[in-house]
Amino acid sequence: MLDTAMEPQDRTLLIVDDDRPFLQRLARAMETRGFMVTTAETVADGLASVEGSAPAYAVVDMRLGDGNGLDVISALKRRRPEARGIILTGYGNIATAVNAVKIGAVDYLAKPADADDICAALNAQGDYKPQLPENPMSADRVRWEHILRVYELCGRNVSETARRLSMHRRTLQRILAKRAPR
Repeated sequence: MLDTAMEPQDRTLLIVDDDRPFLQRLARAMETRGFMVTTAETVADGLASVEGSAPAYAVVDMRLGDGNGLDVISALKRRRPEARGIILTGYGNIATAVNAVKIGAVDYLAKPADADDICAALNAQGDYKPQLPENPMSADRVRWEHILRVYELCGRNVSETARRLSMHRRTLQRILAKRAPR
């Protein structure tokens, strides 16, 4: 019988994010915390890393230039079911958080998340519950972020954005002309 307490813990970590400065800072910070870090800037590179050698941990941005970070978490869980992955996003919403947890992510953190929060989420065991944010976004701010995300995904086309959000084009124009709520 093997004594797992005597074996060194697998500390391999894959970080997938298309924001290169953030990716490099986070990789350095996680290396100082004892992780062996591999980085990728695209979903395709992240999937290739998972197929080559599935890491024990992953930190994946939700929105990447070539797709959705959930694909990387899903592939990781298929190759290594015990792996612990978390999703980072600048566009937090309930539907994507639920999807992330359903496919096996252990946590869902809003950017900018610091290395201590990420490390705590990756190492959490048992009945770990993330702490509530001190200043959560207001409902108006969440709505604003969603509208802005759809607007950007539609190539800043007001008519297409209004159609996809089922709202009048002029209403959308008024919303976009205002300052972002706090």
